[in-house]
Amino acid sequence: MPQSPTPPTGLRVLVVGYEVLAASTGEEALVILEREDAPALAILDWTMPGMDGLELCRRVRELPKPLKPYLIFVTARARTQDIVTGLTAGADDYIVKPFQREELRARVRVGERLLELQAILADRVKELEDALARVKLLQGLLPICSYCKKVRDDRNYWQQVESYIEEHSEAQFTHGICPECRTKFVEPELERLRQQRRTDD
Repeated sequence: MPQSPTPPTGLRVLVVGYEVLAASTGEEALVILEREDAPALAILDWTMPGMDGLELCRRVRELPKPLKPYLIFVTARARTQDIVTGLTAGADDYIVKPFQREELRARVRVGERLLELQAILADRVKELEDALARVKLLQGLLPICSYCKKVRDDRNYWQQVESYIEEHSEAQFTHGICPECRTKFVEPELERLRQQRRTDD
């Protein structure tokens, strides 16, 4: 959780129960937030050595990550224009110093809830994308043998059409006999069996 070089005592108390990563400069904070295992939530001060919090916020929002961290500005800049500038730069929340510890704790919890909802939404989107990919596999040209009716899959293997569809969709097959096949195959076989029985008798 990036902080200013000399964070207030209240800030240290408020992060009890969290794993804290402190950064002394904006550049150091950016390196932390660029990592694969970057914190999901960061508390930024506007004024930091090197890169300030405003530029850091913009740079974090430009990172090529599907899920961006939740950013909270904690700063003494209290003008309405400053708040607008901070939020426009990409901050998710803005707290003006001096602040009550309970307020920051509550804002962090709000960030946690939103991150949880964001993760749930991302999972749902992934499920929908996977379902759409499975549907697309059943579209387009599908090579099928003119004689045995097996189909060729993406790995160039031939398999029964029902096996292919079950593998690429939620469909399951039950077997039956259509009227045409009953007339063509089943009834002649039944008649053959009846004649054989009469002959045996």
